Amino acid sequence: MSVRVLTVAQAAAWGQTLGLPRLDAQVLLLHALGRAPHDRAWLLTHGDDWLDDSVQATFANHAQRRLNTEPVSYITGQKEFFGLTLHVDKRVLDPRADTEILVEWALSCLADVPTPDLVDLGTGSGAIALALKHSRPDASVSAVDASADALAVASANAERLGLQVVFHYGSWLSPLETATFDAIVSNPPYVASDDAHLAALKHEPLSALASGPDGLDDIRVIVREATQHLKSGGWLLLEHGFDQAHAVQTLLANQGFVNVQSRPDLAGILRCTGGQWPKMK
Repeated sequence: MSVRVLTVAQAAAWGQTLGLPRLDAQVLLLHALGRAPHDRAWLLTHGDDWLDDSVQATFANHAQRRLNTEPVSYITGQKEFFGLTLHVDKRVLDPRADTEILVEWALSCLADVPTPDLVDLGTGSGAIALALKHSRPDASVSAVDASADALAVASANAERLGLQVVFHYGSWLSPLETATFDAIVSNPPYVASDDAHLAALKHEPLSALASGPDGLDDIRVIVREATQHLKSGGWLLLEHGFDQAHAVQTLLANQGFVNVQSRPDLAGILRCTGGQWPKMK
């Protein structure tokens, strides 16, 4: 960083001149200062404060990492999700705000179900499972991941947050044997393996992103396996790509799911699709 950048305000402005979005520059500067990421008002009230050399050097390093497309959450080591502060790093996918829609949908489906049984497949940082447990303390929540590294991150988050989730190592529903659930929720890999957008996601684990030539390989497995693990009237809810809603709806309908529907993300794009396993008569 140039020696002329000496104040809080100048540092934030310098970050933006490099090409950082304003919010990213502010959050990274706050992290370099050892302050909470939501404390942006502090930057305004202390804009004329001088920065010492170590803070300037740290901020410059953070800025360069972000310009190299590394997620802000990896740089700061944390991410807010559904009101929870999660610890995250390169072992897990960076949780997105759009995934909160999946959590909200699951909660609405189970609003009238007492002590529901839930499972989050491909849990990563534990974001979905922990948000569900925090919102429904009466629920029995399980989480599955095929990455031991991801499970280490998720279980550490659960312990730190004091939320009881049962973690399983394995591929999708295979480690759950004969267990059945009121809802199966998943944000699985759904990017086509040759998608050019993967280059911009180079810091995140490829196994949590790509899923075959059309991006639907893992969703096909989940839809097929879920039929053996849902209670009567239970729901399967899936996040997917911006152009996959129709394909996922078709997969669910062909497998025998009813009430198949999709929900939009924050940009109005159909991002989540789900269906209900038929109720026993």
